[in-house]
Amino acid sequence: MILVIDDDIAVRTSLLLLLKEDGYDVLDCSGPADAIRIIKKEEPELIILDLNFSNDTSGKEGMALLNQIKKINAAIPIILITGWASIELAVQGMKAGANDFINKPWNNDHLLQSVRTLLDLKEKKTGQHTRKQLDKTYNFQHIIGEDPKMLNILDTIGRVAGTDASILIMGESGTGKELIAEAIHQNSQRRNKPFIKVNLGGISTSLFESEMFGHVRGAFTDARFDRTGRFEMANKGTIFLDEIGELDAGSQVKLLRVLQDRTYEILGSSKTKSVDVRVVCATNKNLDDMVSRSLFREDLLYRINLITIYLPPLRERPKDIPLLVNYFINNLKEIYGRPLLSVAGSAMKWLQQLPLPGNIRQLKNIVERTILVSKNDELDIDDFRAQLELSPVRKGNIQLPGIGTLTLEEVEIEMIRRAMEYHKHKIAKAAVSLGLTRSALYRRLDKYQIPYDEAED
Repeated sequence: MILVIDDDIAVRTSLLLLLKEDGYDVLDCSGPADAIRIIKKEEPELIILDLNFSNDTSGKEGMALLNQIKKINAAIPIILITGWASIELAVQGMKAGANDFINKPWNNDHLLQSVRTLLDLKEKKTGQHTRKQLDKTYNFQHIIGEDPKMLNILDTIGRVAGTDASILIMGESGTGKELIAEAIHQNSQRRNKPFIKVNLGGISTSLFESEMFGHVRGAFTDARFDRTGRFEMANKGTIFLDEIGELDAGSQVKLLRVLQDRTYEILGSSKTKSVDVRVVCATNKNLDDMVSRSLFREDLLYRINLITIYLPPLRERPKDIPLLVNYFINNLKEIYGRPLLSVAGSAMKWLQQLPLPGNIRQLKNIVERTILVSKNDELDIDDFRAQLELSPVRKGNIQLPGIGTLTLEEVEIEMIRRAMEYHKHKIAKAAVSLGLTRSALYRRLDKYQIPYDEAED
């Protein structure tokens, strides 16, 4: 049962009709006294709470009621809804335990999506599962790891993927945030719809609106053609906003609007468009610290982190390093025609002791370069050490057997070319062999201008 608390009978009537049409049992009341009585007697599954009653528009009555409700039952999901209170007050409400905040007048689809998401999350129960059990239930084929921390993360992903909850993935560079984001999408009800990745760190302030919302021809000097924005591309699917901590203040405001109202305007057009999209964000920055230093909007942070996932660095799960190394080697030994490739036990222990500040990405690069350079079938410590000492910052040259001297970028290009040739240009198979997602391989193919035929995939 859902309880609607609002002093405006028109608002209550509209919400009652909307929720009942969607199949929910609903009760309503106009003020705090009746609300407390109903909550104690009926134990609602979710509450939609107005922040203002009578003629008071300060939100104090609503905040006081919110605190009372949380004392009675802290587990009840609460959606705040108001046409008067400020964003600052909404953030206070979220800090006090509210789960979402919606403005009047509301978008029916957005409100219902929030209701479904919170109820779905409430029903999901946490449980301890083995990797084998998780793999039977979910699609985690690109994620390697059996460390308890990783198993807890995979369990969380499995539980929340089927909802529309906004998710913030935090962790150091190279920990696999994109793989987690794609796993969320692949295990969601939107899996057959687009998964659009946006590297916010690579979009300048001047191009933000055009990139994210699109533009019409003539919107600005160089706008010779209409352009579809990333949010429109992701409609009905998932948008992955990587490096969200890099957004400047002006872009944060523009992003907040589309996340809050699910509406946006194409640059150069006054027409407002709606979007239905699941939002997953990632960053290697401490957003709470950025909020305290006024570098990141607190209201935006609350919009993107209904669920927060912290990815541990590789040094905190060293037992997963042999799994990752063997995964990389098994994917590559067929491509390079070296079926006897293996890693000496001493070398594996040595790799487990490395600090690896670049995490999985750094480990993968070390393994790949070592395979390319070494002629030994059993790779030992010296083979790996030589590649670790080669600084990627300097981008030194590597002498490859039968290939010549290549830069590190050219090594990656060569590996992708060989994988594509070996798998006869099948994107899916080549991506798996390289330990990449399909979308990550597509981006590299485009970046390095390597031709491919999508029809053959």
